This record gives sequence, C-alpha cells and structure tokens, in this order.
Amino acid sequence: QVQLVESGGGLAQAGGSLRLSCAASGRIVSFNAMGWYRQAPGKQRELVARITRGTTTYADSVKGRFTISRDNAENTVYLQMNSLKPEDTAVYYCGAGYGQTLGYWGQGTQVTVSS
Repeated sequence: QVQLVESGGGLAQAGGSLRLSCAASGRIVSFNAMGWYRQAPGKQRELVARITRGTTTYADSVKGRFTISRDNAENTVYLQMNSLKPEDTAVYYCGAGYGQTLGYWGQGTQVTVSS
C-alpha cells in the first residue's frame, strides 16, 4: 500500500515563501508523475504543478513563483512557493501515479497566506 505524506504547510504573509514536501512510503516503485493540486473553500481542486520524468507543468497562476522538483531516489516531491499571495490560500494535496494519471493522494496540508 502506498502512502503520501505532505508537510511544510502553514501560515505565511503575502510576499513570503513556503516549501511543501511530499514523501511516499509503502510498496514503492518509481512513480512516473508526481504533482500538487490545491483546493480553496468553495472551489474545485485545481492543478498547481506536476512533474514527470521529462517535463514540468504549472498552472498559469503560479508560473514564475512556484517551482516543483523531485528526488527520485527518495520518492519525494517538493513545491517551493515564493511571492505568495492571499489567493494561494488552500489545502494543497500531493499526488503520484505510475502513468500519467495521479492515482495516489495525500491527506493535504493547509497553506494560509495573509495580506
């Protein structure tokens, strides 16, 4: 069984930074795709960033501010979030998958950005 555990969320001021981490454990083989989604109150879950073995994809709203990276040896994915805005406030979920679809999900970590 695969488990994904996020960490690094919390409270930040606008313009500040946070770094999220997501570590996979359990029956692990190398994931092809890992990524971050977020869900704000009253809104649908949306893609923030995803990374496969060859490419990275970002939502337009975070391009230039957020950076996704991964450590394949540790099955860990990171999200460096800079120049945070109040509209970045959401629960951030880590996902992973062996193909293109993210089929495994973490419990989420709250990110709150104050103005």
